[in-house]
Order: sequence, then C-alpha cells, then structure tokens
Amino acid sequence: MNKRKLNKRRQFSEQIRRKAVEEFRSGKYTVKELADLYHCSPQTIYRWIYKYSPGDSPSINVIEMSESTDQKVTDLQKKIAELEQVVGQKQIKVDFLQKMIELAEEEYDLDVKKSFSSKPSSGSESTGR
Repeated sequence: MNKRKLNKRRQFSEQIRRKAVEEFRSGKYTVKELADLYHCSPQTIYRWIYKYSPGDSPSINVIEMSESTDQKVTDLQKKIAELEQVVGQKQIKVDFLQKMIELAEEEYDLDVKKSFSSKPSSGSESTGR
C-alpha cells in the first residue's frame, strides 16, 4: 500500500504571532532565530512582521501635492514662453542681417556671401632672422 506523506500545516494564534514580532522589534531575536524557535520559515516570520507592524511594511506611499504639480507646469509654461520669445528675437536679427547683406551686395556690387566664405588668411608668418 502506498503511503502518502501529508504535510502538516501549523497554525499560530494571533497572540503568538504578535509576541514573535515584538521579540523581533525589541532586538531579542533575529528572524532566523525566531524561525528556528517557532519551527517555521523565515518568510513566515517576515509576513508576520509586515502584518503586525505597519511601520515595517514594504509598501511605499508617494504623496505629491497637486499644487506643487500645478506650480511646476506653470513654471515650465513660463520658461517655454521666454525661450520662444528669445528664439523670435534671434530670428528677427538673422532676417535683418540677411537683408543688410543683400542691400550691401546691391549697393557695392559685391558678392559678400561668397567672399565671406573664402578661406581665412593664415596671419603673419614669422621671418627667420
């Protein structure tokens, strides 16, 4: 006849669980020592710790004030508006300078763009004395 091994599941009362958590929190025992003492796994002890001491629970609650988010959005919108204004001013300046170059080319019959893009001079050369 085949005999099956039945796993016996131990159940601990809430009072024992709370006592184990209290012993852990007081520093009297480590999780491993409690697991050996109560003949259970360390995961079970950790579950008890998380359940009966909310300060040690692994969940993290992030709270962000809606006003601070709104303030960040407002500040970023202001920054975007300032940058758009700066870009617009630079574009006006570029357009103005291009028009001035065109007028100078017409007035003096020069090709300023072509002569501007020519190779710069190498400067003064040293003489061997």
